[in-house]
Amino acid sequence: MSARRSYPHSAVFALALVIAATAFAQSGNPAPMQSLKTHDPRLEKITEAMHASKSPTYVALSPDGATVAWTLNRSEGTQLHITPVADPAKDTVLKIEGREDCASEAPVWSPDGTALALTSSCTPKSEKAGQEQIFLWTKSTSKFKQLTHLTGNVQSLAFSPDGKSIAFLFVENATRSAGALAAMKPWSGVIGEDGIEIQRVAAVDVASSHFSFLSPKDSANLHVYEFDWSPDSRFIAFIAANPPGENNWWVAKLYVAGVVQDGNGRIPDGEHVMDTMEFGAKVILDPATIPGPLHGLQIAVPRFSPDGSQIAFIGGIMSDQGSTGGDIYLVSSKGGEPKDITPNREATPAWFSWVNSDTLGVSEMAKGNTHLFAYDIASQKDIAQYDLNRPETLRAGGLSMRVSLSADSQSIAYIRSSFDMPPEIYAGPFGSVKQITHLNDGIKPVWGKSESIEWKNDDFNVQGWLLYPADYNPAKKYPLLVEVHGGPSAALGNSWAGGGALFSAMGYFVFSPNPRGSYGQGERFTQANVKDFGYGDLRDVLKGMDVLEAKYSIDKNREGLTGWSYGGFMTMFGVTQTNRFKAAVAGAGISDWKSYYGQNSIDQWMTPFFGATVYDDPAVYAKSSAIEYIKNVKTPTLILVGDRDGECPAPQSFEFWHALRAEGVKTQLVVYPNEGHHFVDPAHTRDRDERMLNWFATEMPEKQ
Repeated sequence: MSARRSYPHSAVFALALVIAATAFAQSGNPAPMQSLKTHDPRLEKITEAMHASKSPTYVALSPDGATVAWTLNRSEGTQLHITPVADPAKDTVLKIEGREDCASEAPVWSPDGTALALTSSCTPKSEKAGQEQIFLWTKSTSKFKQLTHLTGNVQSLAFSPDGKSIAFLFVENATRSAGALAAMKPWSGVIGEDGIEIQRVAAVDVASSHFSFLSPKDSANLHVYEFDWSPDSRFIAFIAANPPGENNWWVAKLYVAGVVQDGNGRIPDGEHVMDTMEFGAKVILDPATIPGPLHGLQIAVPRFSPDGSQIAFIGGIMSDQGSTGGDIYLVSSKGGEPKDITPNREATPAWFSWVNSDTLGVSEMAKGNTHLFAYDIASQKDIAQYDLNRPETLRAGGLSMRVSLSADSQSIAYIRSSFDMPPEIYAGPFGSVKQITHLNDGIKPVWGKSESIEWKNDDFNVQGWLLYPADYNPAKKYPLLVEVHGGPSAALGNSWAGGGALFSAMGYFVFSPNPRGSYGQGERFTQANVKDFGYGDLRDVLKGMDVLEAKYSIDKNREGLTGWSYGGFMTMFGVTQTNRFKAAVAGAGISDWKSYYGQNSIDQWMTPFFGATVYDDPAVYAKSSAIEYIKNVKTPTLILVGDRDGECPAPQSFEFWHALRAEGVKTQLVVYPNEGHHFVDPAHTRDRDERMLNWFATEMPEKQ
């Protein structure tokens, strides 16, 4: 470990404010991007080949398991299909008013299987273009009916169990997508008070199209992230926090509320498991106040038990919404002490569904594989006959690692893909699942073959993925790129065109490790980087490189490091700890955890990982800050960031770039206008990829 250099906290803070003010001022009216002057002629051909495959986005299996509703992403618009499982050749494309220039997405079956609800922008020309509304397709008539005429974000549709209502998450008059990944608004007005957008649970009546908010008035100012209906359709469980929503996902509580039935907000009378609950939203679980292993951590995926007496959920030290993982817990729907029903599991559950009152169907990450299984709650054991463990990605859209089940949980549907296999839809009864679509027959990867790699470091068994260079020749030496995933709590799986496929196609070995802190090996492994960012996880990465160098034809003089988000931090920190890398590209990185604490829009995630706020323990934040060790850097580093990134704000990239330039290290900073943490402009994505390829090619040239 190299010697530590400290900077006065006041000086760093002052510098950060100056940089931040400049960035914020520019973000309101950014200058247009200047395009690259040189272009690699191979890139366009490879990019075109990588995007030649067709991509289904969402799958919903009918309650009887006989029909799959699914959507296909196309340049003209997202297309809705209905396919019989028994005879896939009878696939039907459903069009609203015959249109194909719009998007129809996220279909959900009614409980009796007679109708589909979906969101669609295929609205009449008299309505706002691009605004998604809720439509109902009736199987008997094959006709669509528009149920809503709203302005705002509409997502996460769910029929009530009685089939009378469709609940959904709604942000009225939204100006941006809910969540921290989308571009933040340009800074203006009273920060944290003006223009706050709140996501609530709303519903539309199927018969009358009457719109209402489901949650009672006392929860109107709660930002809701996820919800579930009770089996009798009279209550909802939801995970929510005070606004702003993009920041407080990490400290959300579990609530139960009676569904408002009339203008006076009355809950119906009658016997019910929660009939003693007073009107209004009741806190069932607050991770900040409970003892035990869940204290201070996150919760997600709330699901009522079939009799409504309990709520199951996932709890752990998670990262972004949508990147879910932890243990599965049970708590009474009246409140009380939660029980961990998957303790010490050496994998990471990400999604589940109740099969019956004794059994859960679970989807988990297991050392880079997707593992589907049925789980007996009482014995805390897997039920073997439903076990499916594959080195692939299985998904159905919506929540992370979700699959779609029939009402009796005996049939399943999902989108299946891997590095070697483009996405296709599979469905059928367990034990006889078959391929339903043939969207990508004949499509072959333009990148090299993939391999799961495992190695041991300290007392951990670590896993990652290796992509060979395209057209690999073992007699030749190849450069190696190490690509570290974001999170920190996440994992790279085996999916089509993922994990550095572009670099593999351009002739690199690409190593994508899942070091400690990742999903896939249980909560002990996921929490192993707490108060230790950049140390144990970097040692895992470097040890993995040692293993690769000993086995594969890697040119040790041409090794590069890259990553986005937490991977961007690992890149910035990594080049301060070792000179092993000849070039680096840090995307949306974090250079100084101390100043970052006051700059980002999501600071609530930090306390569980650092053990305290920066104001209570600045030393633990300084320990993992790349800026503290900037004198050690020799590696040429390209830095990329969106100017409206709320998760990893641009000032962090400015600070690292400024320091490298002052220290005489070759560097370049590229700021992309109107982009958040996830880029949405295809031109910016292409520019980013080309700049990365040029940087590595220039700084790690092949010796002639």
